[in-house]
Amino acid sequence: MNTPVLALADVTYRRERKMILHGVSFTVHQGEHWALLGPNGSGKSTVLGFCGAVTHPTSGTVHVLGEQLGRVELQALRRSIGHVNPRHPLTSPLTIREIVLTGITGTIETPLRWQPQPDEADRVDALLDTLGLLRIAEDRWPTLSQGERGRTLIARALACAPRLLLLDEPSTGLDLAAREYLLETIDLLDETHSEITSVLVTHHLEELPRTTTHAVLLAKGRVVAAGPAETVITTDNVSTAFAHPIEVHRHDARWTARTRRATRPDPAATH
Repeated sequence: MNTPVLALADVTYRRERKMILHGVSFTVHQGEHWALLGPNGSGKSTVLGFCGAVTHPTSGTVHVLGEQLGRVELQALRRSIGHVNPRHPLTSPLTIREIVLTGITGTIETPLRWQPQPDEADRVDALLDTLGLLRIAEDRWPTLSQGERGRTLIARALACAPRLLLLDEPSTGLDLAAREYLLETIDLLDETHSEITSVLVTHHLEELPRTTTHAVLLAKGRVVAAGPAETVITTDNVSTAFAHPIEVHRHDARWTARTRRATRPDPAATH
């Protein structure tokens, strides 16, 4: 059997005497697309830190791309992980092409005197074309819409040809049309980069791509449910995780969530 891309086993995490995670376990295999779901403060960002080889657990084990955290050189491991963060801390007015190229160097700014190899430049142009950015490749970061920034950051994350792609609330700040365009872009990756495994963090079910295959639902640092998406993202599980009566529906491979209406008494029954 293939080595899992991610494997968390009975993971705990403590920060300043406060326990953030309690016995978190789940396993991700190549080609799967996981959603990491839960309310604010549930531990999603901490778990994503393990997936990105940024955070070490207090106890338990974390394997990323077959390597155990604590027994591997992290910088080398991170070169095989693409990370999409809508809060990208860029301050220079780089062009879209320049930003995507920084995915190869693993930097925020363009390194001095660095030039891409011909194959690297070709790979970036192919990514720009795939994600609909080639015609605006010379547009600069300050002038981009939030949707264009989102697609640029996905291209940047893919530039290093990662085995694992992490998407940290990629729809943050997008209007409805831009969100749908971004989700279509993420769905497209299942065809153009079918070998990549992904983990997407959100607390809105409407922000899940159609290609989502599995999910982890967290609440107060504990796993409520983990496994195939259709068995995890249910009315009962989501209501438990968010401590609120939520009705979950799925249509055309997309999820919606609404507060469950309380049953009103029948006036006729009182007579």
